[in-house]
Amino acid sequence: MNRAAESRPFDFVSTRALGFFLATLGAVLFAAKAIVVKLTYEYGIDAVTLIAFRMLFAMPFFALVAWREARRAARGELPVLAARERVQLCLLGLLGYYFSSFLDFLGLRYVSASLERLILFLSPSMVVLLSAWWLKRPVTLRQWVAMVASYLGVILVFAQDLAQGAGSHVPLGALFIFGSALSYAVYLICSGELVKRVGATRLVAYAMLVSCVACVIQFFIVHPPSMLVQPAGVYGYSFLHATLNTVVPVFMLMWAVALIGAPTASLLGMVGPVSVLFLAAWLLDEPITVWQLAGTALVLCGVFVLMGRPAAGGS
Repeated sequence: MNRAAESRPFDFVSTRALGFFLATLGAVLFAAKAIVVKLTYEYGIDAVTLIAFRMLFAMPFFALVAWREARRAARGELPVLAARERVQLCLLGLLGYYFSSFLDFLGLRYVSASLERLILFLSPSMVVLLSAWWLKRPVTLRQWVAMVASYLGVILVFAQDLAQGAGSHVPLGALFIFGSALSYAVYLICSGELVKRVGATRLVAYAMLVSCVACVIQFFIVHPPSMLVQPAGVYGYSFLHATLNTVVPVFMLMWAVALIGAPTASLLGMVGPVSVLFLAAWLLDEPITVWQLAGTALVLCGVFVLMGRPAAGGS
């Protein structure tokens, strides 16, 4: 099996349709982590412990996939990684899954989940704009329309929550989350280029293993081993966080990047945070207002514009 076959794990649907499906569902699962994180924080643990437990439960899955990919490379089914590519994979793992997540969870201690989601919405536009500047990729009219419609929807959804964000630590929390969005945008751009040579599955498995190791090392530097003993609820939520909110969507996103590109995949990610409104209403009994529904409609309109058939030669 070659890399072209890997980039299309299913042959019964078009590449573009599969990419949109993976990016959208992966975004919803990723965004649902905010609910799981808030529920886990109720047990009084800190961000270092939360991330470490998430990665401890996720590590066996990524190790198994990495072992499988290494065997395929040894059999000649995949190209052997060059030294430069190994270094890039390590840096991507630290940037995209360790540093970005840690800043995000730190910021959640100081700001509301609503403000956190609003700031993270800067990440898709960062990917598009950084791609235009760094990789000399023009921003298409469809992408501009999708961004404007989606961000108008975000403003409607979270305007009232922003008004409640008064506090001395809010600027610090907002800075942490902005750094998270920026680092993840850079990760998406770099992975979008590297995935063409390395392959989506191998990139995710290796990069996540690096992140897992970094999170565990950080935990044992900050806390004694006795902190591994936690209430049963922490283990349950951490396992859910590791599987449905980490392992599954992280592969979906990388496959989507390989199929439709980082800018389009990241713009489709705008569906995820808005979907949290409905998940929170279902799981946390949070109300849904007319303004939230109107904002959701705008975001979905932006996605539908993006899903339109591109012009010849378009992205």
